[in-house]
Amino acid sequence: MSLPERTAAILVGVDFGLPHFDGELEELGLLAETAGLHPVGRITCKRKAPDAALFVGSGKAEEIKLLAQQMGATEILFDQSLSPAQQRNLERTLDLPVNDRTLLILEIFAQRARSHEGKLQVELARLQYLSTRLVRRWSHLERQTGGAGVRGGPGEKQIELDRRMIADAIKRTKERLHKVKRQRQTQRRQRERREAFNISLVGYTNAGKSTLFNALVKARAYAADQLFATLDTTTRQLYLGEAGRSVSLSDTVGFIRDLPHGLIDAFQATLQEAVDADLLLHVVDAANPNFPEQIAEVQRVLAEIGADSIPQVLVFNKLDALGAERRPPQLQDVYELDGVAVPRVFVSARDGEGLPALRQLLAQRVIASAGSAEESPEMAVELPHNRASTS
Repeated sequence: MSLPERTAAILVGVDFGLPHFDGELEELGLLAETAGLHPVGRITCKRKAPDAALFVGSGKAEEIKLLAQQMGATEILFDQSLSPAQQRNLERTLDLPVNDRTLLILEIFAQRARSHEGKLQVELARLQYLSTRLVRRWSHLERQTGGAGVRGGPGEKQIELDRRMIADAIKRTKERLHKVKRQRQTQRRQRERREAFNISLVGYTNAGKSTLFNALVKARAYAADQLFATLDTTTRQLYLGEAGRSVSLSDTVGFIRDLPHGLIDAFQATLQEAVDADLLLHVVDAANPNFPEQIAEVQRVLAEIGADSIPQVLVFNKLDALGAERRPPQLQDVYELDGVAVPRVFVSARDGEGLPALRQLLAQRVIASAGSAEESPEMAVELPHNRASTS
């Protein structure tokens, strides 16, 4: 049985002079492939500001249309978020479906969500996104005819009906999510009564969080070399022999640049695991040359959800993917993060190198927490005094 042919897409990025611009559109390409699309062409341009009507301007829009015709593309993907009017105008100009980074991420989340809570969160985010796009999706519909007893006057616009239905659906989904959130709070209170020490894995998507989670707790959480392999929070007990006790370890959804705000709001219940943690294991892809930007993005999202004040340990993963010339001289040091020296450990979740040192560091944190609540996190861990700002 042959596999279904994937949709061919043209990737478009606009450089507005921001430091994180991905000139090769590498991440957008990975997102597209994760969503089941096939990038067949890439095009970038520079602008001081977005064009109000077409985002890229009329000349570049014609260039995109020509490239799509040459490559046989049937969809256009933008690396930035488009307004509903820009999306509508581009589709009219290009005669092709046009989508943006936000919808692409939402589509991936919809494909990957497995738990009841995850599906509810994705549904809410998609409904919120769709509510802003009604002008594009239904602008071609005319007014309905009046109902029974109406003498031919114009009835309610279809767009008004759809807006009302979506508003009702958003309300119902929020109520269901609120119920799930209450259940999670009950579970957290039970953990607190048991005086559990809670650790959450956070990090940029595809940094290897789930692989590290599996290696630490001997679990079988889904892990793959792709963006957003894990969406649903998984919590397991991790026994630390040197501390003589178990701690709760949670694997959370990965972060990404320009994560849609609707998703941050919708996934508040899932990300609450990070907010309520006693310690964050911030997993970094040490083999990615853009890891400083990825760290900064994770820090931004943590601040947005109110988790930026929680103590962190930086886990530079994928040590096995570093060449001899990039391999660090020692596997444990400190890293300056937002002006604060944070413990850092280099590990390979795949082959286990560095994991004993990480377990020992975690045990020291747990012992220090139990021994003195007033002791500062920095005093709880013995680390080399040299600082490193890069790998």
